[in-house]
Amino acid sequence: MYSETVEITGHIIDSLLLPKILDDIVRHGIEFNIERLDVGKKREDPSCARIRLTAKDAEALENVLKRIRQHGATLVDEQDAALEKVEKDGVFPDNFYSTTNQQTLVRLNGRWIEVERPEMDCGVRVSADSAHAACVAISEVREGDPIVVGHRGVKVAPMPRPSKEDLFSFMSSAVSTEKPKGAVVKDIARCFQEVRYRGQKILVVGGPAIVHTGAVPHFIRLIESNYVNILFAGNALAVHDIEYALYGTSLGVYLDKGIPAEHGHENHMRAINTIRKYGGIRQAVEAGALTRGIMCACVKRGVPFLLAGSIRDDGPLPDVITDVIRAQGEMRRMLQGVSVALMVATTLHSIAVGNLLPAAVRTICIDINPAVVTKLTDRGSFQALGIVTDVEPFLRELCGELKL
Repeated sequence: MYSETVEITGHIIDSLLLPKILDDIVRHGIEFNIERLDVGKKREDPSCARIRLTAKDAEALENVLKRIRQHGATLVDEQDAALEKVEKDGVFPDNFYSTTNQQTLVRLNGRWIEVERPEMDCGVRVSADSAHAACVAISEVREGDPIVVGHRGVKVAPMPRPSKEDLFSFMSSAVSTEKPKGAVVKDIARCFQEVRYRGQKILVVGGPAIVHTGAVPHFIRLIESNYVNILFAGNALAVHDIEYALYGTSLGVYLDKGIPAEHGHENHMRAINTIRKYGGIRQAVEAGALTRGIMCACVKRGVPFLLAGSIRDDGPLPDVITDVIRAQGEMRRMLQGVSVALMVATTLHSIAVGNLLPAAVRTICIDINPAVVTKLTDRGSFQALGIVTDVEPFLRELCGELKL
């Protein structure tokens, strides 16, 4: 028989972590005995459980230990994390530890070290002196890098339960057209104000529907009031914003009249050509060729933006990064200090950026299609809050609550 003892600490009762762990244990045919259970007496008090696991098969026991570690279970007799060196650029060692987006610690030289930049689907690279550890993408590892292998000496700290007053506790990742949006928008506005007061950053991931729905003026007010500190988007948002700034149309339709312009289908290509003539968006603004719109406001207010390309892009604009690995790397660099991510009407970019975010980053997804938030949470961004609504009324109401 093979056995191990684990401990789970935190809000393990009301967050249902303990039932999840016991369910995993039972479903995999492992016997267990709860040796100790200390239940917190007050709402804010943590609870602690010590569980002895017994199995006839060492591999089965190891597989269950691997699963319940993702819920915060740790071995009582913990060992240091095992390390192996990368033998080839861009290839992890076999049995590398595959990360989650939650706070993670690794045990090195008898000490627990917090893993920097938590991100899902990465490895953990350890510094030469074993004093630091950080998530690293498979494309970024290099020969000789020490990488954590196996699950021993790795501890995941699940997200603490939000307070009753917390906006994210109220919504708890649910997606519904029946939620009281007015109250939620007020809470989002309050969250934005707190983040700005603390000097942290708000990231907006935007899609072209911001332009199509006539929400550009609201979005510009957010930029000019320092409620947008970083903008991630694709070629489309920038192109249609610039088309609207130069010609008053989006996809060839006058937004103020709602009617197609003559030969309006050409306008987005003419917009791209204009920016390419100047060498980029910033250059066009500095030359006075682009005088309004979202991209112009970003340049004038010093808001950094990253435009990541896709296979379907027209042009693209000179600013668009067409190498997806390079775009990922730039996004990771720019995400430092981000506290809140607002994802507006862009399915693919929302999911892509969500995969890069630590679970601690509050993520708000606004889309007319409820499937967008469902896909986001299904792919691991469980912290995402979803509001099913059109872009323009949401941004208009948000600006109203912020008194912009």
